Amino acid sequence: METQAFGLAHLWAQSDFVIRTVAAILLLMSVASWYLILACGLRQLRARRSEGAIDAFWKAPGLDAGLQRLAGQVPDSPFDALARQGAAAAEHLRHHGHRETLGGALDAGEFITRALRKSIAGSTARLESGLTTLASIGSTAPFVGLFGTVWGIYHALVNISASGLATLDKVAGPVGEALIMTAFGLFVAIPAVLAYNAVTRANRVELAELDAFAHDLHAWLSTGARIAPLPEHAPGAVDGTAVAEAA
Repeated sequence: METQAFGLAHLWAQSDFVIRTVAAILLLMSVASWYLILACGLRQLRARRSEGAIDAFWKAPGLDAGLQRLAGQVPDSPFDALARQGAAAAEHLRHHGHRETLGGALDAGEFITRALRKSIAGSTARLESGLTTLASIGSTAPFVGLFGTVWGIYHALVNISASGLATLDKVAGPVGEALIMTAFGLFVAIPAVLAYNAVTRANRVELAELDAFAHDLHAWLSTGARIAPLPEHAPGAVDGTAVAEAA
């Protein structure tokens, strides 16, 4: 009895323009997804050095030295951009002061706040770059693969009907090959969805750290003093022995 070899090569050889187009789309989706995953992963690795860079910034003897430390440890990072934007705003106020213009009508605190918010908005846009693509790939790739499966099954059934041989081996092989397109769609979608969730969480943490740094930077540029961190345990707040002794 003659046997047929089924597999990816046979599927590609027997497929029509629609199946090949779907396969090409899934391949492009996979390449774009893994490119964004690697790019975001490398950026997150660089972002992990930000905590030590911020500590080095506040331990610097002056603002210029602190900016140099940030630029040396985390160059082109949101924290470096934020500090430089705030320093530029403070320098502008020192040299130009208040003028009879719409921007000059703001006081020093509001002027620095606007500069810091502008930097945070730009950094947020850069951090979220590519997330829409990852979300789109993760949500649409399974349906693209499913469309390829449906079309492949239809194409296989048409060929079987034309040949008049509806035996099990004639049906199971082409249908099984068509189901591979669904597997391809899931193979593309799952890494994209997992990467989207991981990058979104990492961005949320980084933006929270950036917002805290902006508050400290605003206080220092406005008043010349950094906001003191709260102590981990307030004296006598929740310590039962302290309360008993006080009683």
